[in-house]
Amino acid sequence: MRIISYNVNGIRSAIKKGFIDWLQTNPADVICLQEVKAEKEQLDFAAIEALGFETFWFTAEKKGYSGVAVFTKIKPTFVQYGNGIMQSDAEGRVIRVDFGDITLINAYFPSGTSGDERQAYKYIWLDEFYEYLDALRKERPKVIICGDYNIAHKEIDIHSPKTNKKSSGFLPEERAWMDKFYENGYVDTLRVFRPEPDQYSWWSARFPSVRLQNKGWRIDYISVTEPLRSALKDAAIYPDVVHSDHCPVYVELKS
Repeated sequence: MRIISYNVNGIRSAIKKGFIDWLQTNPADVICLQEVKAEKEQLDFAAIEALGFETFWFTAEKKGYSGVAVFTKIKPTFVQYGNGIMQSDAEGRVIRVDFGDITLINAYFPSGTSGDERQAYKYIWLDEFYEYLDALRKERPKVIICGDYNIAHKEIDIHSPKTNKKSSGFLPEERAWMDKFYENGYVDTLRVFRPEPDQYSWWSARFPSVRLQNKGWRIDYISVTEPLRSALKDAAIYPDVVHSDHCPVYVELKS
């Protein structure tokens, strides 16, 4: 199973920049998208479905905001839209897709960059999501969590850790949540295969030169529960794919 997680920052914008041409290169069997910013009905899916993808879509109540989608060539055995938490579901942040005994969660974590109110909600969401996953894996031990986590975990995951210590996305409380997450039976798949620095998945669109200079943040992750560690085959980041201010992250699992 080859999986990609990709914050497209608007699926319609990404399509104009060659997203479907990229899909034609067969980059993965399952593609998890975040921040799609569109209703499924607003798109012509013929070209995507012609490539063998079945699509599952969970959008926010607010138009042009947030939203997640899963494109898959593997037939799911179960799909759940949302995680049952009111505000998170209203913002279209979580979709669950099961493939046999494996559960895939595609999540768009909130950002706190717009101010204190959203930062406070981000902490609430993190705690609620942690509890949701904890309950889920008691019934479904093999879980994959794809998404834009909106947190750079360690200093190696951000170009300039010293100047960003007070920036949302690299705050001590956010990084402590990531510590707790990974210490509680989850695996950061990229770091199993790519321990080296300068592995980033997002660059500020306000300063286009930072992407050329690779001055970025790693805020997009694919994590798995410990029972899936032995199935990991490869993981990577694709910074040369440029339909968004993010780039795709990838993991491959043995069958």
